[in-house]
Amino acid sequence: MTLILLFAALVALIVLGFPVLLAIGITALGGIVLSENLTPALLPQKIFAMLDSFSLLALPYFILAGELMARGGLSKKLVQFAETVVGHLRGGLGHASVVSSMIFAGVSGSSTADTSAIGSILIPSMKERGYKPGFAAALVAVAGTIGAIIPPSMTMIVYGSMTGVSIGGLFLGGIVPGVLIGLGLMLVIYLYSLAPGFPELRETSGRFNAGVALRSLRFVFLALLAPVIIIGGILSGVFTATEAGVVAAVYSFVVAMFVYKIIRWRDLPGLLVDTAVTSAMVVGIIGVAGALGWLLSYLDFNDAVMRIVDSISGGRMVVFMSLLGMMLILGMLLESLAVMIILVPVISAVAAKFGFDPIHVGILITMVTQIGATTPPVAVLLFVATSIAGTTYDQTVKYCWAFILCEVIVLALVLFVPATATWIPRTFM
Repeated sequence: MTLILLFAALVALIVLGFPVLLAIGITALGGIVLSENLTPALLPQKIFAMLDSFSLLALPYFILAGELMARGGLSKKLVQFAETVVGHLRGGLGHASVVSSMIFAGVSGSSTADTSAIGSILIPSMKERGYKPGFAAALVAVAGTIGAIIPPSMTMIVYGSMTGVSIGGLFLGGIVPGVLIGLGLMLVIYLYSLAPGFPELRETSGRFNAGVALRSLRFVFLALLAPVIIIGGILSGVFTATEAGVVAAVYSFVVAMFVYKIIRWRDLPGLLVDTAVTSAMVVGIIGVAGALGWLLSYLDFNDAVMRIVDSISGGRMVVFMSLLGMMLILGMLLESLAVMIILVPVISAVAAKFGFDPIHVGILITMVTQIGATTPPVAVLLFVATSIAGTTYDQTVKYCWAFILCEVIVLALVLFVPATATWIPRTFM
């Protein structure tokens, strides 16, 4: 009964408009106060215990790298390059948004950063060319989820820090699923272009011009090199996945400041403040979610889930699909990192019991949390893209389902074909 009341209070606070950090923190504190033998002093203790992880040091550095590259002109150059590569296809701007998101994902590590950086450039352009604002917002929001799947990924860093699974292995495991999602979204755009209600998607920028593409590549080459350096350094053992965040930040600083020369010394204080604010928000959610996760464990939430798992018949795959479904439902209501911290201990235990590969599990969990972040009612990425598009949430939701279905199909493929997530890390590490 206590567990039901806790989840009900959490959902109620979110519905009332409380920020996710406060909603989780209030729920955790209330549960501790109302529980016998517990003292409120446990809340800060459990928050700091959750954050006492060397792996989490990478988060602010990757956030800083994303900020530097976005403000240093990377997102705009990536969009221009993507247009030269796929602009000749039907729905060229839509394809460009997907390709840009895939490339920017190699620097930012965040689906929110991916959505806002690419969306702020491409959504206005799509609207000018007649794209429906809701369609443009839905596409950019779902494409933004690739930012947390193609390495680096802040979600994978959190998962690795909680479970002890190799973060470098998780990074490598996200490459194929991220590319599959990108290709799937481009297929959906093409199918939309065949529908009579989308004449704007049938317009193209003409034939593919290799010379223009090569010239555009010259300006964006250093930006494209960032994910190569990050993954190459991890694979070669030059630095760890945690240290890769520092390398990404330093590289982004050099490129943005001395190569593209868009960022000036006077811009750094504001940029660092924005990075600190974003980092504080992310770390705050991780901390309070860790405290709530500990409380749920104290109240035997893990045992309750395990009893439900034991009652499910149909084999290991059915059990695991049920857990992923539970995570997806919670992801539709809560911030993805909070859902992970609450459920990962349970899912990891079940996965180990049934012999699932931990890297495979980490990729699936990352994908599920990102699908939840674009699925109503509480779809953070849809809200970000909708605000950029200047349209209503209902108009965006109307067009998001085909793109979400595409991600679900890729999720099923990765679930039933583990090699899509495990082949690269097992081969090269």
